[in-house]
Amino acid sequence: MNATATLIEQLQARFDAQLLSCSQRLDEVTIEVAPGDLLAVARNLRDSDELAFEELIDLCGVDYLGHGQSEWETSEQVTSKGYSRGVEGAGPGRFDWDGRPRDADMPRRYAAVLHLLSLQHNRRLRVRVFCADQGLPMVPSVTAVWPAANWFEREAFDLFGIVFDGHPDLRRILTDYGFVGHAFRKDFPLIGNVEVRYDPERQRVVYQPVSIEPRVLVPRVVREDSRYEQAAAETADPWRSN
Repeated sequence: MNATATLIEQLQARFDAQLLSCSQRLDEVTIEVAPGDLLAVARNLRDSDELAFEELIDLCGVDYLGHGQSEWETSEQVTSKGYSRGVEGAGPGRFDWDGRPRDADMPRRYAAVLHLLSLQHNRRLRVRVFCADQGLPMVPSVTAVWPAANWFEREAFDLFGIVFDGHPDLRRILTDYGFVGHAFRKDFPLIGNVEVRYDPERQRVVYQPVSIEPRVLVPRVVREDSRYEQAAAETADPWRSN
């Protein structure tokens, strides 16, 4: 039995009904727990000798609005020169404020994801917890379990608006204190809502409505490259050419 399968069996045996799901993909294990069970599971993951996930590598927020949707054309439709644009404005964030997505009541929209490391057993684990209320997304703070979560939780609060209940100093960390909205939410336009400039008459920085037009400018071009041709030749079926 490999190490990944052993970890899955240990997690299922220890937490049983507390696990909403336990999955494996690309040799990585992800478990999902309810907000009410997060602290108990976190302490057990850290303190159990057979698990010993003593280090928090990262904690981030996720907004699943528009998950699985793509604004790009498929590889069969792209051209070999110029720009092959996706459907303009179809992707999350590429819209003006009046045309923003309105599906604010989407169930299981916001989640906090923890990435853990066990130095003792040399393995990793991903823990995901969905916010129960999408109007006020909230999950318990894990700063009491892993103090390194302090700034990570502030970042997720700043960018996604996820409130971490019990955090000792939950405030913005990347945007300024007067910033309106949460920039990583999928219903927040990529160009933003306001822009700043220096006003020489007032001799200070002022805010004004954003003047940039939303557009897609990322090139999507199929280029001839000998590296790709060589890789294709090396992986080709030798019997097919005979």
